[in-house]
Amino acid sequence: MTEFLKKEGKFTYAEAGEGTPIIVLHGLMGALSNFDATFSYLSKKGYKVIIPELPLYSLPLLKTNVKNLAKFIYEFIEFKNLKDVVLLGNSLGGHIALYYIKHYPKDIAALVLTGSSGLYENSMGNNYPRRGDKEFVRNKTRDVFYNPEIATDELVDQVYEVINDRNTLIRTLAIAKSAVRHNMANDLPNMEQPTCLIWGKQDTVTPPEVAEDFHRLLPNSDLYWIDKCGHAAMMETPEEFNRLLEEWLTKRNI
Repeated sequence: MTEFLKKEGKFTYAEAGEGTPIIVLHGLMGALSNFDATFSYLSKKGYKVIIPELPLYSLPLLKTNVKNLAKFIYEFIEFKNLKDVVLLGNSLGGHIALYYIKHYPKDIAALVLTGSSGLYENSMGNNYPRRGDKEFVRNKTRDVFYNPEIATDELVDQVYEVINDRNTLIRTLAIAKSAVRHNMANDLPNMEQPTCLIWGKQDTVTPPEVAEDFHRLLPNSDLYWIDKCGHAAMMETPEEFNRLLEEWLTKRNI
């Protein structure tokens, strides 16, 4: 994806394709590369796919929260002058998308959530994080997936690096706490945008009942399940994830 990276002003993002804009929002421990397969696939299917790098570790500490991450995306959409945007978010990225729609609904045509926080999240358990304990990090990273082999050494190293740096650790905890504060349950019934929910049946971070609650509370949603799949369907079962998403976008004329 590096060949598609652009830097303009304070924004760094990957962009490819032409057509309806889809802005992809990665999770708290995620990266642009989490959506490699979806970026490549949809950008060849009549969509402009854009993955901005979220300023998780560069905002002032007191502004490191869901609210200001959503504001950052608002500024990015204004900067790019985008209309009729589809927001696609995984985990924290889904939560940011929900908060965005609550406050800036005007230019959002549709929403896609996969393993989204916003209602409930069991990210690392009561003893997260343990600095210096790489085996703990490895096990917790594996728990994100149904197939533990998806948790490569590279991915484990990425998470380990975050929680062993004081600056990134403090901001990770600040964002996690703000996610708990910004529960979206009361706001979901007011969100009329067509919403696609794609969920792993074996998601232990945002379990299946979370998807069912999203489906019940969002007035215009469709729920799709992927079996033998955990919290990050776009990484673990990319072909099935892309197929379901494209079918839904076609069905909804987006």
